[in-house]
Amino acid sequence: MKRILVVEDVEFNRDLLVQLLEDDYEVLTAVNGEEGIGLAERERPDLVLMDLSLPVIDGWEATRRIKANPDLKGIPIIALSAHAMLGDEDKAREAGCDDYLSKPLNDTLLFAKLAKFLGQT
Repeated sequence: MKRILVVEDVEFNRDLLVQLLEDDYEVLTAVNGEEGIGLAERERPDLVLMDLSLPVIDGWEATRRIKANPDLKGIPIIALSAHAMLGDEDKAREAGCDDYLSKPLNDTLLFAKLAKFLGQT
């Protein structure tokens, strides 16, 4: 079973993602960027869903650090952001994100992106 790391500080959003994903994937969770980096290093998930507005270390920097690690740089990271401003997707990609989803999440679009990076579930 493929493993997805969800890095999300808002409990409601984190729980919603876990509920959406847990039937098809093993789901790991982190509540801040620092915890997300540590889990990525230890657990080597198949994909990361990274909120960009996080405490301790924000999602932008957490993504940069994960992608700077030669052992982790191949892990796809999909940015999650409630701040869907013009240019945010470009900034997320510049930080190393492989794709981008705005909140509130569209379930169909989320699963399409997961299929793109992980293969059909």
